[in-house]
Amino acid sequence: MAIPPGSKASLASAIKKIAPEVLAIQEVDFLLPRSNSSNQVQEIAVSMKAVDWAFAPSVIGTPGENWRAPNDHDELIITEGATRKKSAKNKMEGGYGIGFASTIPVTAYERIELGRSLVGMPLLVPGGEDGRGKPRFIYVQDEPRVALVAHLENGWSIINTHLSFVPGVNFKQLHKLKKWAEKSAKETGNKVAIMGDLNLPKGLPVIASSWKSLVEQNTYPSWGAKIQFDYILCKDTLKKTRAIPTTSTGISDHLPIAVEIE
Repeated sequence: MAIPPGSKASLASAIKKIAPEVLAIQEVDFLLPRSNSSNQVQEIAVSMKAVDWAFAPSVIGTPGENWRAPNDHDELIITEGATRKKSAKNKMEGGYGIGFASTIPVTAYERIELGRSLVGMPLLVPGGEDGRGKPRFIYVQDEPRVALVAHLENGWSIINTHLSFVPGVNFKQLHKLKKWAEKSAKETGNKVAIMGDLNLPKGLPVIASSWKSLVEQNTYPSWGAKIQFDYILCKDTLKKTRAIPTTSTGISDHLPIAVEIE
């Protein structure tokens, strides 16, 4: 979700449109030159008056340019406290990954490593930021995939992720998350939701399972959405939910999705 150079849109204006209590976000930058070395998740958190935020890098460096997989010497879950502690010694390395912000206090974070496909594939890339240019195929290598889990004070655990675009690999990653979620729910007593860009067309994330999709809305591309890649999944029986229709934020090629849970 790096803001394109010269874009008139801003993270603050996008958050105002969505007005979330809890936000799971993918494709965000942390201290990268292409996004003015900003901490985008922190900016989002400030805009929504969040009490907690976290960033989980899937790569260190800039995807598509110079990057590496995170290792044990890197901060694998970056929070407000971690940035203060690190900045007192030396500057953190920039990265790209997924983030979480919440107006509901978070009691703990966890990170789940999902691996990556060793084989890339050609992807059809829209022409221009508004899709009006001529689309083209480019060969893309997969990058490491992770999930960031936020255990909330209100009895929910939110799993945020961005799965591989390689067919089969994304199914395997989602299956791992579902098994992890079911085990975590038994251990904590929390209700669990899986949110994010699953890179799977409509219906596939819940097929042959007891999981439900709480939102059915095409999300890609944002300027004329024709397919759903983004989901909020839950296995628990909920009293009442209401999907909230959303519109383009102006800073992403995906539409956001939202649900109100009673």
